[in-house]
Formats: sequence, C-alpha cells, structure tokens
Amino acid sequence: MIPVTEFRQFSEQQPAFRVLKPWWDVFTDYLSVAMLMIGVFGCTLQVMQDKIICLPKRVQPSQNHSSVSNASQAVAGTTPLPPPKPAPPNPVTVEMKGLKTDLDLQQYSFINQMCYERALHWYAKYFPYLVLIHTLVFMLCSNFWFKFPGSSSKIEHFISILGKCFDSPWTTRALSEVSGEDSEDKDSRKNHVSRPSAAQSGPEGSLVNAQSLKSIPEKFVVDKTAAGALDRKEGEQAKALFEKVKKFRLHVEEGDILYAMYVRQTVLKVVKFLIIIAYNSALVSKVQFTVDCDVDIQDMTGYKHFSCNHTMAHLFSKLSFCYLCFVSIYGLTCFYTLYWLFYRSLREYSFEYVRQETGIDDIPDVKNDFAFMLHMTDQYDPLYSKRFAVFLSEVSENKLKQLNLNNEWTPDKLRQKLQTNAHNRLELPLVMLSGLPDTVFEITELQSLRLEIIKNVMIPATVAQLDNLQELSLHQCSVKIHSAALSFLKDNLKVLSVKFDDVRELPPWLYGLRSLEELYLVGSLSHDVSKNATLESLRDLKSLKILSIKSNVTKIPQAVVDVASHLQKMCVHNDGTKLVMLNNLKKMGNLTELELVRCDLERIPHAVFSLLNLQELDLKENNLKSIEEIVSFQHLRKLTVLKLWHNSITYIPEHIKKLGGLERLAFSHNKIEVLPSHLFLCNKIRYLDLSYNDIRFIPPEVGVLQSLQYFSITCNKVESLPDELYFCKKLKTLKIGKNSLSVLSPKIGNLLFLSYLDVKGNHFEILPPELGDCRALKRAGLVVEDALFETLPSDVREQMKTE
Repeated sequence: MIPVTEFRQFSEQQPAFRVLKPWWDVFTDYLSVAMLMIGVFGCTLQVMQDKIICLPKRVQPSQNHSSVSNASQAVAGTTPLPPPKPAPPNPVTVEMKGLKTDLDLQQYSFINQMCYERALHWYAKYFPYLVLIHTLVFMLCSNFWFKFPGSSSKIEHFISILGKCFDSPWTTRALSEVSGEDSEDKDSRKNHVSRPSAAQSGPEGSLVNAQSLKSIPEKFVVDKTAAGALDRKEGEQAKALFEKVKKFRLHVEEGDILYAMYVRQTVLKVVKFLIIIAYNSALVSKVQFTVDCDVDIQDMTGYKHFSCNHTMAHLFSKLSFCYLCFVSIYGLTCFYTLYWLFYRSLREYSFEYVRQETGIDDIPDVKNDFAFMLHMTDQYDPLYSKRFAVFLSEVSENKLKQLNLNNEWTPDKLRQKLQTNAHNRLELPLVMLSGLPDTVFEITELQSLRLEIIKNVMIPATVAQLDNLQELSLHQCSVKIHSAALSFLKDNLKVLSVKFDDVRELPPWLYGLRSLEELYLVGSLSHDVSKNATLESLRDLKSLKILSIKSNVTKIPQAVVDVASHLQKMCVHNDGTKLVMLNNLKKMGNLTELELVRCDLERIPHAVFSLLNLQELDLKENNLKSIEEIVSFQHLRKLTVLKLWHNSITYIPEHIKKLGGLERLAFSHNKIEVLPSHLFLCNKIRYLDLSYNDIRFIPPEVGVLQSLQYFSITCNKVESLPDELYFCKKLKTLKIGKNSLSVLSPKIGNLLFLSYLDVKGNHFEILPPELGDCRALKRAGLVVEDALFETLPSDVREQMKTE
C-alpha cells in the first residue's frame, strides 16, 4: 500500500507560502486530508479483505441435491454411485450439520468473483477509489496557482520580497520612528482624513507633492544621532529592496492572472462539490449488506441463484455518510470563498489604514495581482502589509537615501572637495547625488554651494548653521525648502544661479529672497514669457543688481522692468532666437552693463542709446554688418567698454572717433579689412582686440594710444608693423601671431612692461636680441617656435628662463 505521507506533496507547499493561504484554504486542506484518509482506508480494506461472500440458494432441496451430486460426479468424470445406505440412528450423539452444497473452494471463489462483478452495484465497488480521486482533484485545485508557471513565478517573487521587507531593519526603524509621534497629531490626522474608496485613491493621490513648504513634517528629517542604528551594509540592502519593490510592482500590476486563477480553481471546486453531492446522495443507498446474485454458471457450479454478503457494506455506508459530511463542509467553505472573492474589490488595495496609523501619507494604493496578494496576506496577518507598505513610500525611500548619503559623505570627505569659484568664494560642488547630505551643514566655513543634477533636494532648517553662505547654484535640481531655512536664505543669500528645462521648474521660493543681489537663470522660457505669472514676482527682489537670462526670449520680460529701478547689470544670452522688442530697455535708467549675446541683432538697438549710465556694452555673436549707429554712442558719456566681437562687421565708421571715453574695444572675429586712422583718436583705449579679421595694414596713428596695454591682431594678413607701435610704452600684451610678418623690429625693446608676446605663425627667420630689454618677458610669456627661440643670444634665453 501507498502510505498517506506520499500524498503530502499535493497539499503542502513551501513554508513561506503560508502567508498566501487564508483560513479557509487551511481549513479545506485539513478536510482534504480527512477525506484522503477515508479513501485510503477504504482502498486498503478493498485490497486486504474479502470483498463479497456468496452461497447458493436451494429452491428444491431433494432435486437440487441429486442434481448437484450428479453434476459433481459428471465433473469428476465417474459414473454415479448408488446412494449409500442410511446409518443406524445413534441415540447418544447428535452432530449439527449445515446444508451441503458439494462446492469446493475454487468454485466458491469463482462464484464470489462473478457475483462481485455482475451483481454488486458499481458505487459499492468503487466508492473508496472515487473518494480518493475526488480528494486528489480537490487538492490539485486548491494548490494549482502555486504550481502554474504563469502565476508561481510571481508568487515566489512576492514571497521573497515580502519576507525581506518584513525582516529588514529599515522597516522596524521607520515604523518605530513614526509610532513615536504625538498622539494628538495622530488623532487630528485621523479626524481630517476620511477613508476613501480604493478606486479614488491611487499612486497619483500621493500627498507629498501637494505639501506646502510649511507642512513638511519634521519627523522625516533624518536624526543623525540614530544613524548608527542602521549600518552601511543594511542601508544598501534596504536601498536595493526599494528598487526590487518598484520593479515588482510595475510588473505585477500589469495583469490579474493570479486573481483569475484563484477564482477559476474555486469555481471548479464548487462545481465538483455539487456533482459529488448529487450523485453520492442518490447512490449511497446502493451500498447494501445482502445482494441477490443471478448468474448463468449452472454448468460449472450446478447453481444459478446465489445470496451474497457484501462484507464491507456496513462500513462503506458509514464512511460514505461521513464523506458526504466532509464534502458538504468543504463545499460550504468554497461558497464562502466565492462570496469573499466577488463581494470585495480584490483587484484594488488601499493602504489608507496604514497611512492613518503610521503617518506616512504617500503610500500609494495598488491594483490587480499586487492588490490580490496583499488581500490574501491580510487574511494571514495584516502586519505583513503594514511592513511591506514602508517600501512603497517615496518619503521612506528618500529618508533611507538620506541616511546612506550621510554615511557616505562625511564632513571630512566633503571638505576635500572645497574649491574657490569665479567669485572668489569657498565653494562645495556636488554633482549627481541621490540627495543633499545633512553633513554639508556641518561645514560652517562654506560660502558657496553648487548642486548639479540632484533630484529631491530638501534644504532643512539646519542650513542656518552656515553663517558664511552667500551663494547657491541649482543646476537641474528639484528643491524643496523648510520654512525656517527659507527665512535664513531671505536674509543671507546674495547670489542664486538656477539652470532648468522648463520655467515651471523654477523654485517658487526664489521670488521672496529679499537680500538677493545676483540672479542667473539658464533654461527654456516661453516666447510669451512676459505674461508668465511666475516671473512677475521679481518685483519683490528689492536688492537685485545683476540679472542674467540665458534662454530663448523674443523680448525683454516685463518682470525685468519691475526691478529696473535698481538693476545695474542685464545679460540676455539667447540661443539664436531673434530678440525683437527692446523698448523695455529704455526704462532701465540705472543700467551700467548690458550684454545681448546671440540675439540675432542686425543693427545696434536704438533703445541702448537711452541708457545714459551705461558703461559696458557687449553685442557678441549677433548678425551685425553695419554699425553706422555708433555715432549715437557719443551721448553715452560713461561708456568705456564696447564689445562688437563675433559678428559680420566689414568696416569701422569714422564716427568712432567721437567715442573719446572708450577704454576697451573688441572687434575680433569680424570681416574688417581696413582700419581707419580715426579709430586711434580714442586715445584712452587700454584694450584693443582686432584679431581674426582680414586686416592687412596697421596705421602709424596707433602710436597715439599711449595708454594701450593690450593689443591683438592675431590671425590677420598684416605684413609689417609700424614703428610707431613701439611708442606705446605701457603695452603689456602683444599678440601678432598667424600673420605674414617677416621682420620683428628691434624697437620692440622699448616695451619695458611687455610680459606676453605671441609671434608664432609668421615668417620670421630670427628674433631681435633687443627682446632681452623686455625684462618682464619670460619664456612662459613668449609664444614662438622652439627653433626661432634658439636664434636669440644665449644670455637672453637664460634671462627669459629664469623666474
């Protein structure tokens, strides 16, 4: 016989699978075991004991007796013997004798088998086998979704993740921290948060993004004193677990195969229950103790009619009634399961009770197979879902990332990254981190903080510890700020740089920085940006002096006009988009510096001539071809710097002479061929850049520029330099490389302050030894071919090499 333990594989699963077996599945499993024992017990009796015992019926005893004797003799192949003489009666001893049948043992066995097959009802014969088969089918139906490939993989993955989430130290810590909040806060939250339906609450219903700046809870700020409770290894494991949960949720929520499988196997069990009840109730009466057997075997046994005793009829009758009771209870349990499946919305799962109990308000609701497995888990222990929900919370994930960041970026490690920026401030650059480490706020000497490509930046109240912080750069960062931190930045922040992809990404709190002096905006703005409400609030930046916009605007935003009264420097760097309307510039009377770069300007804007306080004008990388309007610059008495570089200017008008106040003039990267002598009447020029043009001749009037310190004609077509150039005694930088010069005048020795000389790319054969008179010129400041440098006297070379 097969022992019952061999059937355990049909009903028992891995121990971890018990979390997906509600009480009714466990109960029906025990019922299945009981029914299986009934079937196995009945089959054992069928095999080990006699199934039926039959005796022939005597209809006419005398005839029947003689016929039986004759038949037996015929079978033996002998002639009938004469009847024996009756024995004399014995008055003393009386022997009890039954009816003689003259049948041997083999004939009885034959009769029993024939009557068992012909006369006994099939239900009485196969009852234990039916019980065994039905029970095995029930077991297979109950556990089929654990074995089916399409569902078992999801179940195993879910069980694995669920166990790790349940045992994770991070889960214990997260729940213990939120459980320590004030009971009054918890009660008030329960009073204000009603339990919505699962259909109304979903991942999009998260409350985190809707929180105002002042409503960010303090309990989500990582406590550094408790950081040691979770070491780095545990933190990394929890981080990996968050990623697994995200991917698993995305995969499982796509379908509902688990729900469909469970419903189908339950319906199948109900249908099978109804079939079993129907035919068993009708046939249980067929199990009888006595059975009449009429088989045509008279030629072999001498009898045709038999009376049989079904030896196990009484026991099978009792077992069948017991089996029907078990099946009835099993079926009622299956009906309850169907009611539970269809009465509740099992393809949607709401964590509302968890959100109210823990205070983690951003736990999203789930659907489909993910929701169904959580419903099944709740039937085992709701604590599993509660602990699993921690790994669905974005706030919890950010909190873990913050803890890992604090462990990775210690204050000593951050101090090693400190550097001095362009504004001569001590700066800490942080690029592509998962967040902002709290340890940053322990570096009290920090003056500038640059954050690049960091999502979910939270600036806490501890930023107030950075007394020296004046500059903040945010490049493609989403930033939230605590109310106390905002108050600190309003009073202390001087420089803010924001790089963004869309104007809606601009942090709304930047418009309240009343002490802000410099604002740099880099990103895509709408063409109708003047109607954008987010920029109108620039009027509140009362201390703003410098505004730089690197974008694609077509006109000066109206918001800039609102700060025009105190704006001193305005920079518009377009991406080639044509800047059409510039009338708003006229309202910026206090503007001293103006940069209009890559704005596709074809003429110098007339609005510029109204800026009487303008000192510097930069029109780099436009499409200027003619600058006849330059005569109007004579009204700008304070203009000292004019940069018209990287354009298509072909000539310089004579009106340039009227700009007597110019000190820096840049005409590089144009198409100028002739230099007018009137240019050098601007005798205050200290910086003159004419590089990358088509100039062939330098007028001797260049010697008038006695204040000239920087002169560049690199990459032109100049063939000779006038000797008057060397009258510019204050010249420190001279760039004449990449021209057609063949001789360098010995008078270059008159330039005693010369410290940088570029002569590379010409046709020189020898350098004048008078270069040794330029005491400030060293080898590092002399750009020349090595072979040409060797033409200098050895003492001059040694002099230049010495520091």
